[in-house]
Amino acid sequence: MFSRRNGHQSLPRSLSVLVYLLLQTHSCKGQSQLIAPSQPIVAKVGNDVILPCHLEPAVDVVSFSLEWTRPDMNPVFVHMRRARQDLIDTKHPSYKGRTSVSIDELKNGNISLKLSKVKPSDAGRYQCYIPKLDIGAFVELVVGAASSPVISLSGLDRNKAGVILKCNSTGWYPEPEVFWLDGEGNLLSAGPTETVRGPDDLYTVSSRVTVEKRHSNSFTCRVQQNSTNQIRETRIHVPGRE
Repeated sequence: MFSRRNGHQSLPRSLSVLVYLLLQTHSCKGQSQLIAPSQPIVAKVGNDVILPCHLEPAVDVVSFSLEWTRPDMNPVFVHMRRARQDLIDTKHPSYKGRTSVSIDELKNGNISLKLSKVKPSDAGRYQCYIPKLDIGAFVELVVGAASSPVISLSGLDRNKAGVILKCNSTGWYPEPEVFWLDGEGNLLSAGPTETVRGPDDLYTVSSRVTVEKRHSNSFTCRVQQNSTNQIRETRIHVPGRE
């Protein structure tokens, strides 16, 4: 029977407890979610990388269907798992033989993807998804490559009584910027940077600067890529006039 308190009906205590437990059970089922990092994952060209994604609370998903996709590609599938088997034919050709998930980690709700031999074209937004639970999360992958620049003497500038220095650096991704600095760290005015993108999608950059032959001059060529936080620099000493 319902009891009345202050003019309102209330449920018997035993029924209230049952309703509370049912609500808690439903709430727990609805709380499962995939967790992925909010910050981009940075990987170097040629290295392996893990794209993190795990279920919280942890649930054994070995028998579950799993999908890793890139919405900007066709087909979108990077890695697909059905009936405890990885499906090869459905994935994008550029990812064949380069993706895997750990069976041991799947038992703990961890569906993180291992991507081997990272390419520049791998950069992008990935989605991890569990169809049975209809939940997903996104992971951003930033791909970078860098190498130290080489400085050489390119020629003489007789009008300015100076020398022309050339800085060259290969194997960068994404496209970097080039700066020249004097011995005190001040930026120098240089000519436009020449950029060439190779068939491997890596960039080669070169830049020239004219400097006066002063006593004990040192100059630095700095190549940097802000999105991957990569900086490489080389210093050269130009003997001055005695």
